[in-house]
Amino acid sequence: MPFIPHTEDDIRKMLETIGAQSIDQLFDEIPSHLRAGSLDAVPSARSEMEITRLLSERAQQDSGALCFIGAGAYEHHIPAAVWDVATRGEFMTAYTPYQAEASQGTLQLVYEFQSMMTAITGLDVSNASLYDGASGMAEAVLMAIRANRKSKSKRVLIAGTVHPLYRDTVKSIVTNQQIELVEVAFDTSTLVTDLSALSAFEGEDFAALVIAQPNFFGSLEDVHCLTDWAHAQGMLAIGVINPMAATLISPPGEWGENGADIAVGEGQPLGIPLASGGPYFGFICCKQKLVRQMPGRIIGRTVDLDGKEGFTLTLQAREQHIRRSKATSNICTNQGLAVTAATIHMSLLGHEGIERVARACYANTHRLIGLLSAVSGVEVVSQGACFHEFVLRVPVSSRLVLEHMARQGVLAGYELSPADFTSSGSYLNNCIVVCATETKTEQDLNDYVSALEVSLKELEGVEC
Repeated sequence: MPFIPHTEDDIRKMLETIGAQSIDQLFDEIPSHLRAGSLDAVPSARSEMEITRLLSERAQQDSGALCFIGAGAYEHHIPAAVWDVATRGEFMTAYTPYQAEASQGTLQLVYEFQSMMTAITGLDVSNASLYDGASGMAEAVLMAIRANRKSKSKRVLIAGTVHPLYRDTVKSIVTNQQIELVEVAFDTSTLVTDLSALSAFEGEDFAALVIAQPNFFGSLEDVHCLTDWAHAQGMLAIGVINPMAATLISPPGEWGENGADIAVGEGQPLGIPLASGGPYFGFICCKQKLVRQMPGRIIGRTVDLDGKEGFTLTLQAREQHIRRSKATSNICTNQGLAVTAATIHMSLLGHEGIERVARACYANTHRLIGLLSAVSGVEVVSQGACFHEFVLRVPVSSRLVLEHMARQGVLAGYELSPADFTSSGSYLNNCIVVCATETKTEQDLNDYVSALEVSLKELEGVEC
């Protein structure tokens, strides 16, 4: 377990050496109004034994339940070989591969990862990964602002069907840089972007349009029309994608006439367990012409004087290496272990295997839709094409339904909050997003329906 090795005596001697009275004095240049206040919500310290017990109890809360939540993190089968290989010592302890001669294995693995991601997205270039999908989307927005020299407004359009937590993350990261995010309304009857709403933005100066495919509701957007519209308005097109779905539907590089300019997303579906929320990793790909604006690092392949293949850091335009004003990102390292597992996972399955998984997910989702359509009082809101997820409306409080089903061992979905989707009004009241991956059997689907029916019967007439 990580710990701070310095004793109070060590700290006192170091402060005396540099002539400082306290550690706080080292940060006196930070204005008081910018400093964090007291951390009242942080509990008092516990012993290692108590912490181990607490975490074990929390881990047990996730075991044994059927998970139909989805909403950006998905339960997929992970072959045992993936993490057996990924947790070998040479991968577990590998850090940033600055010394190419000592890091050829790590460099080659990341190069293979980049190659696989460009194949999945249909774009020219991939970097070595990002922290997660949400912060990756923020990096894509910043990248678009830098890259679109024709736009002077520092404004970006974001489809209202993009994951609400992704939108919140982007807002937190970019608004202090005076970047304005403008939401595009969606059609509540189809749960996709309202194409007629785009007319209000025609002729205005925006750097980019952000599109999710599939979107947060699981619905498939008309990405070809949206991409061509963005390009016609002088905007870059940013696609937020599920890499699993990209094996079945058009990849971002093939959207519209010229393809999306940037693709970003969460890599968790590629061999990373849910693990109570992480760690996951993000990915970002782009067209060749935008490569100089890509954050992070890119690994390249070359040959030495003897003609032997070698790998090296090709592009790393970060503030450690160049002038701060020219840096494209402050990302310090990638999610190396997660990327290692994802690369092994994709290598084991191959394109055909990943596509089979995606088809099984699609089939299970639509089987569950069929079963739920027959449940009295329940409405399947999603009527168009969808992948992984769909929206279900229940006749009583969705919060109570989810709680009641959880007590039956079924994690039934993600509760929708109308507040997260300003263009929906109250339309999404008592709605949940339901997901079924390839891990669900016919019995699992039937158990979901049975648990829902029991919950609706027992909650009938109960006030929210």
